[in-house]
Amino acid sequence: MPLLPPSLDDRRFDDLVEELIARIPAHTPEWTHPRQGDPGRTLIELFAWLGDTLLYRANLVPERQRLVFLKLLGMGLQPALPARGIVGLAFARDTELAAHKLQPRALLKAAVPFETLAETTVLPITGEAYIKRALPPAQLAQRSDLLQGLARIHRISGALKAYQTTPVFAQGRAVPDGVDVFAQSVDRALWIALLAPPARQADQQGEVNTAVRSALGGGDAALPPLLSVGVVPAVRPAGPFDEVTAATPVPVLWEMTTRGTGDFDTSYITLPVQGGTDTSGGLARAGTLRLQLPDERAIWAPSNDVGENPHAGVGDAPPRLDDPARAARLVAWLRLRPQPGQQVQQLPLAWIGINAVEIDQRNTLAGRVLGASNGAADQQFALPLGSVDATSLQIEVEAPGRGYQPWSRVDDLAAIHADPQVARDATAYELDVEAGTVRLGDGLRGKVPEAGMRVRLAQGRFGGGRAGNLPPLALAELTGTTVAGQTAPPIRVLQPLPLAGGEDAETLAVAERRIPARLRHRDRAVTEDDYRALALEAPSIDVGRIEVLPRFKPRDRRFHVPGVVSVLALPAAPLAPAPNPRPDRPFIERLHAHLSVRTPLATELYVIGCDYVALGLSVAVLVRDGHARDQVLLGVREALRRLLWPLAPGGLDGSGWPLGRAVRSRELEVEVSRVPGVDELRGLRLFQRQGDDWQLLPAIAADGAQQLVLSAWQLPELLSVIAIEGASAPTDLRALPNPFADASAVAVPVVPELC
Repeated sequence: MPLLPPSLDDRRFDDLVEELIARIPAHTPEWTHPRQGDPGRTLIELFAWLGDTLLYRANLVPERQRLVFLKLLGMGLQPALPARGIVGLAFARDTELAAHKLQPRALLKAAVPFETLAETTVLPITGEAYIKRALPPAQLAQRSDLLQGLARIHRISGALKAYQTTPVFAQGRAVPDGVDVFAQSVDRALWIALLAPPARQADQQGEVNTAVRSALGGGDAALPPLLSVGVVPAVRPAGPFDEVTAATPVPVLWEMTTRGTGDFDTSYITLPVQGGTDTSGGLARAGTLRLQLPDERAIWAPSNDVGENPHAGVGDAPPRLDDPARAARLVAWLRLRPQPGQQVQQLPLAWIGINAVEIDQRNTLAGRVLGASNGAADQQFALPLGSVDATSLQIEVEAPGRGYQPWSRVDDLAAIHADPQVARDATAYELDVEAGTVRLGDGLRGKVPEAGMRVRLAQGRFGGGRAGNLPPLALAELTGTTVAGQTAPPIRVLQPLPLAGGEDAETLAVAERRIPARLRHRDRAVTEDDYRALALEAPSIDVGRIEVLPRFKPRDRRFHVPGVVSVLALPAAPLAPAPNPRPDRPFIERLHAHLSVRTPLATELYVIGCDYVALGLSVAVLVRDGHARDQVLLGVREALRRLLWPLAPGGLDGSGWPLGRAVRSRELEVEVSRVPGVDELRGLRLFQRQGDDWQLLPAIAADGAQQLVLSAWQLPELLSVIAIEGASAPTDLRALPNPFADASAVAVPVVPELC
């Protein structure tokens, strides 16, 4: 019998009215018709309303007890988590030719508030990325005459290594699948053209370029400004048994073009990365870095005009731009290449841009008085908003004759210090992050402010939720303040990638479901259920399925290894056609970080993805009269896809196909037979992937039954399914011919009315 919280009294307003009316004959038999609107009926309804209100408050007692129990366990509700991302900035007006250094917490206009996380310098330039892509052999053969002419112009003897200047991340757009800027280029380098704003008149472009170089070099300032670069590596799906290791920095050099010994010789200045500003971990993850620019006298770009510069685009020189308008605005080239002696062959990027800054979905509030102390113990003060960032919160309390003094946050006032005197005088407070409340001490465990002393929010950041997971190009404008305290000029925002990571605050019902698991595992992973419960609580990731494989070592594909625990995790995803959901590396890293601090010291923990086995199906059915053929065949395909889906509502029990369970044709036939409109199943065949082709699985019984055998760490992935109305299932999975096509069909050319 389930244990359900009792309802102390389940009567409601209507029940009380009916009960009171039923008592009328026993107490006042002369009142024979209690109609609506009678004074007596009105009094009955009034007392019923008062009784309903009292019963409602009485029934809140069990809920209050559960809330108190949550607090005793230290299980406050989880706060909302903010969405995060990287954006590029640019001045809204082309006439702005100065550099502006913005303070952190600049506000981005959106449906929910976003702020920049760090100081950034907006420079009056735009960046366009290019690579030197090698020409394919076919184009080399077609352009042999042109290449010979270029060899004479550039005075190159022998065969040319021809390349084509190819833009990447055109117009600042991201490429989610990534572009390998090293492997796809002939010089293993990425070039970023730094372009000045277009001048109003073509003959004024030189003056604009000079002003921009002065802004990049700092002008009369002691130090040139920093160039903020945003980098987003391409995230590939994690392999089934990829191990989680620390992000490995990519050994690269950042260089800028400068004038060489001759008029057209190009040299390069190495730009150091400012210490403490690289949040990308050396291009290992999405983040920003800041490069120290040289003096404006060293900033230079070679001419693109071949008639003027015979070395344009030749050898180690920057790629040549064929667009005269862009070439006229070129101020300098920024080059990213591997460090000498380092065997860096690949660098897949999803986006790279300049004037970049990281943002998150929070709003900063400061200088708010929360209330005044009444001198009592255990005082609570409400913050302006809930879901506060605990690391940014600064609380100050007035002290007589000393003004506002900072107080520190502790996890538990009851465990401040072992010395009673130290605990009594400790200026500390507890924080409920989700509710946004601050609790002070009681005089024994934490100091109590004197009566009349005010409590102030010096600074705090608030916000978060799924509403911040915005698609690309959702942000357009930024409002900020310079470090000098002036309002920054209008700035537009380039958001190439979606913002992710936002999670809503935990509800009471969800928190109550965590109580049994918390009492069992006590925030320590020991049993399989502990690992599963803790994995589902991991923040900033949406976990769809967890499987625990005790004593399984993924690299060796071997069970019964003492001290090893493997956690197979899949991200949440809706039921959809192939491919099946796969965790990416950030997903694996976050889950591993969440579990690793909760496992015993002797445990060797692995967080892995799933090893999918490709499966193909062909089905032949007889459609029942009165049912649409296409709708029935679609229903057959969807039923098979749902049955083999690894997440809910898939599988035999609605929780996903069981891990390691073989796929049997007889079970699939039962599922097809249940589809409305299927009169008879005429055949079903299973296929397994062999290279680029499908191979029919052999029969395991005389009746033709088939089976796809899976290992204990594998799941099926339905990549192809063909459902037809016919006498037998197709024996291959190639596309079926159109039954309405005619072999004698011929295309007739259309003659235009005007030539």
